[in-house]
Amino acid sequence: MPLYARLPAVFALFTCLAPAALAAPAPIPPPPSLEARAWILLDQQSGRVITSRDADRPMEPASLTKLMTAYAVFMALRDGTLQLDTLVPISERAWRAEGSRTFVNVGDRVQVETLLQGMIVQSGNDASIALAEAVAGSEQTFAALMNQYAARLGMKNSHFENSTGLPGKQHLASARDIALLARAVISDFPDYYRWYSQREFTWNGITQPNRNGLLQRDPSVDGMKTGHTEAAGYCLVSSAHRDGMRMIAIVLGTKSVKSREDASLALLNYGFGFFETIRVHPRGAEIARPRVLLADGGEAAVGLRDEFYVTVPRGRSGDIEVTFTLEPGLRAPLEATQRVGTLRATLAGQLVGVQPLYPLADVPEGGVVRRMWDTLTGWIS
Repeated sequence: MPLYARLPAVFALFTCLAPAALAAPAPIPPPPSLEARAWILLDQQSGRVITSRDADRPMEPASLTKLMTAYAVFMALRDGTLQLDTLVPISERAWRAEGSRTFVNVGDRVQVETLLQGMIVQSGNDASIALAEAVAGSEQTFAALMNQYAARLGMKNSHFENSTGLPGKQHLASARDIALLARAVISDFPDYYRWYSQREFTWNGITQPNRNGLLQRDPSVDGMKTGHTEAAGYCLVSSAHRDGMRMIAIVLGTKSVKSREDASLALLNYGFGFFETIRVHPRGAEIARPRVLLADGGEAAVGLRDEFYVTVPRGRSGDIEVTFTLEPGLRAPLEATQRVGTLRATLAGQLVGVQPLYPLADVPEGGVVRRMWDTLTGWIS
């Protein structure tokens, strides 16, 4: 048979196989191997951990501690116990702080906003102690507050002894715990997050640059904090936003400034390159309208109190399956804060996301007729 006679069959085979091959999602290579003691990479919105190593090992966090110091100060601002323009007296203890400094002077009265920039941009230990004293009266009491917030955030492998990150026998944090903290700072205090991308800050006639070199190396990076002591090595929490997706990388215990930046960029590029984050349902979305005994109308809308995001390999978002389960025997009254079910997202049989379901509004008991009817039908059934 001449070649031209076989061409239609060859072409038909190609057109049959090619679309399936082209539609197949790209393979996911293994994550990068880093020269660091511990690391973790996760998506900010979904909380999905992309890759990690020794993420639960308690280690010296150095100045990454100041993320928790900032969190506690931000909480004080939210509660109204401090204002950004509150003048904080600089104690001799703060003035004598070792290590990196903002160069505040003993006896000065400095605004909270100035001290926050000194701590976040310059990593000033003097500013950190001054803020701790402003919030709690003493740094020791402030450290106890830090540990209370850590417990509330689920930081199971961390313990703080000071506000600065200077070495302490029990001053430890894990990469996973620092990731939880970074997520909380970003999501709970977006108005203050801008300081983490500030390139420099000047106080007392001294200008100091932000020590996070990734702010210059990658325009998508807009935070967050560096750390270094001899025992801790070089550490970095980096956050980057690309195409509506935010990743957070924590790298602990590298050998140099360059190595912590290179390792962090390798993690961020891996996450953005091979994964995508999808909003499965918006906040307030009605998922189901189940029967609720004794409720007016006999049913109630249930749904989500928070946005539901999942992070999956690129090209696989169309394969996500979403199911829900409800608690049996729902009965009024129900409060809008009462969990009544669970929404689950799976990919190829693997769980990739979970969100609790709640009534979208309080569900009061119905009238006498409704209560009598549901009681009667309940007996019959």
